[in-house]
Amino acid sequence: AEVLHRAMKGIGTDEDAILMLLTSRSNDQRQQIKAAYKKSYGKELVSALKSELGGLFEDLIVALMTPPVSYDAAQLRKALKGAGTDDQVLIEILASRTSEQLKEIIKVYKKDCGGKLEKDICGDTSGHYRDLLVMLLQVQTHLGVDEGMIEKDAKDLYAAGEGKLGTDEAKFVTILGSRSAEHLREVFAAYKKLSGSDIEDSVKGETTGNLESLMVAVVKCARSVPTFFAEALYGSMRRAGTDDDTLMRIMVSRSEVDMLDIRACFKKLYGASLYTTIQVLSTFPSTLSNHC
Repeated sequence: AEVLHRAMKGIGTDEDAILMLLTSRSNDQRQQIKAAYKKSYGKELVSALKSELGGLFEDLIVALMTPPVSYDAAQLRKALKGAGTDDQVLIEILASRTSEQLKEIIKVYKKDCGGKLEKDICGDTSGHYRDLLVMLLQVQTHLGVDEGMIEKDAKDLYAAGEGKLGTDEAKFVTILGSRSAEHLREVFAAYKKLSGSDIEDSVKGETTGNLESLMVAVVKCARSVPTFFAEALYGSMRRAGTDDDTLMRIMVSRSEVDMLDIRACFKKLYGASLYTTIQVLSTFPSTLSNHC
């Protein structure tokens, strides 16, 4: 707290000191620093930081100072409020978080945002896309693999898509939205044996738009959450101009969860380190990739 106070005291701000200190502490430690700062100086640390910083760097530091569940809830609220919906954020968070994490997000969303997450999602989305989002919000009580259902689920998916004219999207939604990741991996393997093609190819061939994007995300996360985020990070940096919101959201939210695994997947997929790629392709500080 004293180091941060000195970094913001007087004319000018020592942004390097702020960055190096906060990225070398865990989120729990940052919450303790917040409390110590208020006790020592009588004001909120986040407000002080916001008054001294600006632009993307301010956004990054504020994100780092936010408890993980509150950060997810705030990102969902931001994605849902106002005109239009940021479906990329809805898909990314709801497809990748565990049932227990989603349970906490729902509680914090109600407390911090003053509304019910499911109700807000239903008000902004529609059709099978809405149905799958809502199903993902439900806490799964049947975890693990149901051996007796693997072949049936694979056959049902085939019959709902490649095996018929048209697509039974409701069947895809039911299976992808109500099975554990472990069970789905077994189903995908059985589906490959049955149809000769990957489930991703079937989803892409049978659906479109947000429903396709959500289903593909669910499939990818069932296979490997770190790989899903490695691909998302690469996608945020490969086009002209960097998608800073996506880059920041993933780096902050996964920094203490599976960043080492994401880095390994990124290197395996793209032949370059995430650290180097951030340095070369974006203006975003690479410190998070290095320290977390």
